[in-house]
Amino acid sequence: MRRFLLAALACVLAFGGPATAASRIKDIATLQSSRDNQLIGYGLVIGLQGSGDNLRSAPFTEQSIRAMLQNLGIATEGGRSRAKNVAAGIVTANMPAFVQSGSRIDVSVSSLGDATSLSGGTLVMTPLRAPDGDIYAVAQGPVFVSGFTAKGDAETVTKGVPTSGRVPNGAIVEREVAAQFGDVAMLTLQLRNADFSSALKIADAINNFSMNRFGKRVAHEQDSRTIVIKRPDGISTTRFVAELENLAVETDAPARVVIDERTGTIVIGQAVKISKVAISYGALTVRITEMPKVVQPEPFSRGETEVEPSTAIAADQESMQVATLDGPDLEALVSGLNRIGVKPDGIIAILQGIKSAGALQADLILQ
Repeated sequence: MRRFLLAALACVLAFGGPATAASRIKDIATLQSSRDNQLIGYGLVIGLQGSGDNLRSAPFTEQSIRAMLQNLGIATEGGRSRAKNVAAGIVTANMPAFVQSGSRIDVSVSSLGDATSLSGGTLVMTPLRAPDGDIYAVAQGPVFVSGFTAKGDAETVTKGVPTSGRVPNGAIVEREVAAQFGDVAMLTLQLRNADFSSALKIADAINNFSMNRFGKRVAHEQDSRTIVIKRPDGISTTRFVAELENLAVETDAPARVVIDERTGTIVIGQAVKISKVAISYGALTVRITEMPKVVQPEPFSRGETEVEPSTAIAADQESMQVATLDGPDLEALVSGLNRIGVKPDGIIAILQGIKSAGALQADLILQ
């Protein structure tokens, strides 16, 4: 029996979990009052091995170097610096909720100028500010870069992004964000994936628990993403949230097919269904090969050497077949796509055609 390319789906399909999978509330929703806060700063990375900014094309780097040295009491009058071991960068961080002064958080550093690599560099003291303009943390430490660049006279090899790195635990929180979590009477849950059915199930699960635990209903759904919860009397907010976040809920989600045409990745959800359709798939391949010939003149003639063009064209038409595809469930859909025996780019084209025909009962998302 002819073996079709099972790898065409094995390498590109990631099956979504069952639509009725039970998940904890902490895994599918977050508390609105416990969000992160974004911080940003501008700093210098020093100690680079000749891979820093070109100070002529990045004048802000030279200005920053002079300002830093002046703050350290070092005169910098006269002459332009030609150092290549310094790079200017933007430093970003997420400050989690409820962190206290003195806590450490990770930071990311990205080159701002034309530096080729931040490997081996050290981030000098950089204040990190929030949108309100106040300083909430200060970052400093060695930069760890996963990418690298190796360059020779005729070839350059680059892996990853050598101009971005991280400083683990590189920032110290200097100012905490005021939070009155312990006195909050009304809590708001935000679903990570908005869905009306999931919101109703979460509210029902919380109310079933609260009826047994406190003798009253405490939650109501507001929309497809928001559930509002009233904290009962006689229990702290922290303990109440800890009891709720481990409740298991059978979540739901709309049927989706996600296609990333750049990588050939296809993700098909469990709830995706396809109406019965007939599909014909085939491709015409045309190969054009240029084979120029050098024609030499006869001996003792006054002719000139010429290049005579020569072109070979070959056309190959794959055998086309008509197949019936009917996907009442995910297994049948995958089996039908495998039976056609096409490559990932062909599967993407087929799914787009099925959607255009109105037979794909799911959202088709192209990335």
